[in-house]
Amino acid sequence: MARALILIGGTIMGSGLLYLRAAQRLGLQPIALSDDPTRYDHFAAKGVESIRVDTDDLDALIRECSRLRTTYDIAGITGAADSFYATASKLCRHFNLPGPNPEAIEQCLDKHTQRQLLAASGVPMPVYRLAANAAEIRDSAAEIGLPVIVKPAVGSNSEGVRLCRNLDELTEHTKYLLGGAHKWRSSPKILVEEFAQGPYYAADIMGNEVIGIGAGDFGPPPHFVYHEFTFPALLSDDEHERIANVSLSCSRALGLGWGPTGIEFRWTKRGPVVIEVNPRLHGSPTPQMVDLAYGIDLITEHIKLVIGDKCDLRRRHSHFAATRILVADRDGTLDWIDGHSQAAAVSGVAEVKFYVEPKAQIVRKGDFRDCMGHVVAASSSLAETEAILQRALELISWSITPFSDH
Repeated sequence: MARALILIGGTIMGSGLLYLRAAQRLGLQPIALSDDPTRYDHFAAKGVESIRVDTDDLDALIRECSRLRTTYDIAGITGAADSFYATASKLCRHFNLPGPNPEAIEQCLDKHTQRQLLAASGVPMPVYRLAANAAEIRDSAAEIGLPVIVKPAVGSNSEGVRLCRNLDELTEHTKYLLGGAHKWRSSPKILVEEFAQGPYYAADIMGNEVIGIGAGDFGPPPHFVYHEFTFPALLSDDEHERIANVSLSCSRALGLGWGPTGIEFRWTKRGPVVIEVNPRLHGSPTPQMVDLAYGIDLITEHIKLVIGDKCDLRRRHSHFAATRILVADRDGTLDWIDGHSQAAAVSGVAEVKFYVEPKAQIVRKGDFRDCMGHVVAASSSLAETEAILQRALELISWSITPFSDH
């Protein structure tokens, strides 16, 4: 009976496919369960069994996994994205397989509950308030003082997250969140937070070990669309230690400590302030950068934990990896996007990936959906890595025809 790894749901920008390929390298049969396999990056991947099932229906997933157990030895179950990871943890518990605590994952995914638990443990955070309607959003912003971050308490990928610098922006974003444009899975819960200003860092943790800390940058406000990321971040020993210590405090406060955790920070006048804790790996291309920088394949090591094996988190080398995200500069129809093979041929470039194809309709949302692709490079020095990226980016171009007004 073949050993199999089940992946619940998927991702649109790469991690799902990385999990399934890593499973194949470990000699496992990858099986992807999702509500619409065609939406995800692993659809039609070679050797992957894709099954359509309602991923919001736990009983349906239990039935499907039980059916698969008649054909396969199910070695482990996991997910690559937030909501799917919570579901996968419940399935692990049902089938008595290794996995994280489902309650810890669920409470971490509600950012208000997460904030409360972190606050109770004295973890440094922005001042925050919970709001359910326009009046409460306005009152919370007045209490905290503009500018504020306004975001859904449950969500991911910066969807619905906005910096509101004045009352007009606050009113506009309130209308967006409460006026039907934003899709809520349950009744609206909105966080209004102090805007923690300072450099952005992200820590990657496996179990109770901080693997590394990267630095990121975003496009222009009021949105938070990633433009670039560097791994590892240039930090002093003291700065690194402070971020690592706060990271492990978060893990303890939230009852995590099994498998991967990704924590985002801003370095403010108070030092590292926690923006949010994700009870999963950071999305692609972060795992690729960790592998290029340190020789640690976090996805493979996570799967080893999932199937009950021991993981190996030893660093094999020390390089610098960096990513630039290709971001749409206007709305319209993508006529063409070119330069993939030329950029990929540049020495030191590790990956060039386009998420979109010609004739795609580009409608910028101010979140991860604005990203059209990425380029990843690595070398033994940060300056050289940045020079490699620049050479590659100069070879990539695209054309977007704006939508006509008619």
